[in-house]
Amino acid sequence: MGIRFILMVNKQGQTRLAQYYEYLTLEERRALEGEIVRKCLARNEQQCSFVEHRNYKIVYRRYASLFFLVGVDNDENELAILEFIHLLVETMDRHFGNVCELDIMFHLEKAHFMLEEMVMNGCIVETSKANILTPIQLMDKAS
Repeated sequence: MGIRFILMVNKQGQTRLAQYYEYLTLEERRALEGEIVRKCLARNEQQCSFVEHRNYKIVYRRYASLFFLVGVDNDENELAILEFIHLLVETMDRHFGNVCELDIMFHLEKAHFMLEEMVMNGCIVETSKANILTPIQLMDKAS
């Protein structure tokens, strides 16, 4: 399994979306998120977007006011994960129109649905924006 978790965090360190692909208790998740967020937010833009923490490799990228953090196995390709983060942001941009923190907060179920279309059990299974967004557009039409 490659991806262990995906987090979307604002500049103040508040988690806006969390998706885990391995079992961790609520206390373990809180502690892990706090440690990782503090570590990533403390870094400046001249530093690389990869951090090792515990038995994870954290790949992160900042878009506007949101940080996208992905925890992966140590043998995972960092550049492929950066490309995945970019694809996720582009997909959300296409649906929401320049995605921001409020879009995630007010449409959390859609953000999770996009992630579920893209990642299954920690493996990236879909990279086509059209294929990812079609079910969401159909749900929007039905409601």
